[in-house]
Amino acid sequence: MKCGRRDIITGPGAWIGSATQADDSWIFRLAGEDVAELDAALAAAKRAGARIPFTAECFPLPRLAARLDAILDDVERGRGFVLVRGIPRSRYSDAECELLYWGMGVHLGTPVSQNARGHLLGHVRDEGRIQADPGARAYQTTERMDFHTDMLPVDVLGLFCLRGAKSGGESKLVSALTLHNVLRDERPDLLEVLYGMFHVDWRGEEPTGENGWFTLPMFSERDGCVSARINSLPYYDSAARHGEAYRPTAIQREALEKVQEIANRPELMLTMAFEEGDIQLINNHTMLHARAAYQDHPEPGRERHLLRMWIAVAERRRRPLADTLAGRYRWVREGGIPAKSAAKAAR
Repeated sequence: MKCGRRDIITGPGAWIGSATQADDSWIFRLAGEDVAELDAALAAAKRAGARIPFTAECFPLPRLAARLDAILDDVERGRGFVLVRGIPRSRYSDAECELLYWGMGVHLGTPVSQNARGHLLGHVRDEGRIQADPGARAYQTTERMDFHTDMLPVDVLGLFCLRGAKSGGESKLVSALTLHNVLRDERPDLLEVLYGMFHVDWRGEEPTGENGWFTLPMFSERDGCVSARINSLPYYDSAARHGEAYRPTAIQREALEKVQEIANRPELMLTMAFEEGDIQLINNHTMLHARAAYQDHPEPGRERHLLRMWIAVAERRRRPLADTLAGRYRWVREGGIPAKSAAKAAR
């Protein structure tokens, strides 16, 4: 397996969408005994009065924990993503789903804060925002989302589908390692640009005392392992509100647009429609994810609603990151995006 900057990257993480779409081995189907164990763990957590955040000891999975460990290994060292299917969503209330999802998540690693509200268990749903608003995060809208990694270089991203949309909202994945290979072959000049430093807007969620933007490379390498930090295009454009010096240069903009063009090639991407109860786990260093625009059900309480976790995995498990990302990973080590006051976080 090769994964260096100059080589064609090989290995299970450098997959092609068309072939992967036809091979559903990326779907981990829970068996009846798995669901029974989850039921028993949920009952134990409720008896103990467990409240999020709670530890793995409060959600005992004597058999399933080993299977979750194997899933984590595939996410960290294998294909880079897994869809866990088979949770009987209709059996549980929303609150029970939160406990169940958290209980599974803490067997994978340590959830960290995803936003300035201090959410360890986030809610991905329409908040009436638009991406053109530089104070909005894309997940707060119903709009199509570009291919991207999430804001902090946290190791694993997890989504639990509480409710799906009336239409649209499909999840799309592409291997950043395959994208790197295509750039190497088609536009090595732009690949070199992407190894340079880019300015990205915090979009109002910068920790107290930090600048409103941050700077880092879109691709980097450590110990022969390439990692990606691609953001949605609006996050680069809105960085210019902090000063023209932070606007992408013409060649940087060309490189970013080329990334999106390659990622959106049908033969490279994989598309999945979530069923209620599905859990998607992806490697935030080697996968880019996107979302189709969606339309909600008009009835209150039926709106599309996903639960999200950002999970930091144990040091021995996680992908080695370049020194240029150390400043960003510091926030992961310290618990994620620090919470701000309610008034500031709501803006």
